[in-house]
Amino acid sequence: MKKRMELYMAVLLLVAVCLLSKEGAVLVSSMRAAEEKPCIVVDAGHGGDDPGKIGIHGELEKDINLAIAKKVKARLEKENITVILTRETDESLDKGESGSKKVADMRNRCRLIDEAEPLFTISVHQNSYTEESISGAQCFYFGQSEEGRKIAGIMQESLRSHLDTENKREAKANESYYLLKKTAYPTVIVECGFLSNSEEAAKLSTGEYQEAVAEAIADGILDCLGNETADTEEAGMSNETADTEKQKVKQH
Repeated sequence: MKKRMELYMAVLLLVAVCLLSKEGAVLVSSMRAAEEKPCIVVDAGHGGDDPGKIGIHGELEKDINLAIAKKVKARLEKENITVILTRETDESLDKGESGSKKVADMRNRCRLIDEAEPLFTISVHQNSYTEESISGAQCFYFGQSEEGRKIAGIMQESLRSHLDTENKREAKANESYYLLKKTAYPTVIVECGFLSNSEEAAKLSTGEYQEAVAEAIADGILDCLGNETADTEEAGMSNETADTEKQKVKQH
C-alpha cells in the first residue's frame, strides 16, 4: 500500500512538473515574442496652428501628413509591428509651453520618440519650391548617422519603385533639421511630394494616392526591418564562426 502511494505521488509530481514546464515555456515564448516585436515611430509633421506648407490649390500639409501616417500605421500593424504616432489628431505638440511654440512642438516630438525607443522613426512631410515644375519624393537623414543613411536609401528606393520610376532624386544628408539632430534614434524625413507642383498637389490630396504613398513608406520600412534582421543574423554567424575558430586554436 505504501509503495502504491509513493508511486501515485511520484506520478502526480511528474505531471505537475510537466504542466509547470509547459506553462513556463509558453510564458517565456510570449515574453520573447513581445520583446522581439519591432517598434517604429511615424511622425506626422506639423498640426494645429501650424499648417506646414500650403499647396498651390490650398492644400494643407498637416492634413496630408496625418492621413498618410495613419495609413502607414494601419498597414504595418497587419505585419505585427508596433507603430507609435506622434499625433493622431489635428494638434500641435507644443503643450502650451512658454516660449516658441515651434521649438516646444519639436522638442516634445523628440521626447516622444526617445521614450518610445523605436528601431527608427519616419517623419512624414510634404515639400514646396518656388518653381512649380519641381516634383518628386525625397528622403533626408542626419549626416552623422550611418544608420539613418542606410534607412533613407532604402526608403528612397521604395518611393521611387512605388510612385515614380523616373524620379531621379536621391536620399540627402542634412545637418540642420531639428528632428534629425535631436533624437537619440535614427530618424528619416520623407518628403512625399511637392505641394507647389499642381499635378503632385492634386494627387497628394486624394485618398487613393495617399494610400499609394503609405504603401511605399510601409514597404520601405519592412525592407529596412528585413535588412536589420539579415545584418543581425550575419553578425551572429560571424560571432559563431569566430567562437569556433577560437575553439580550434585552443584544441591545437
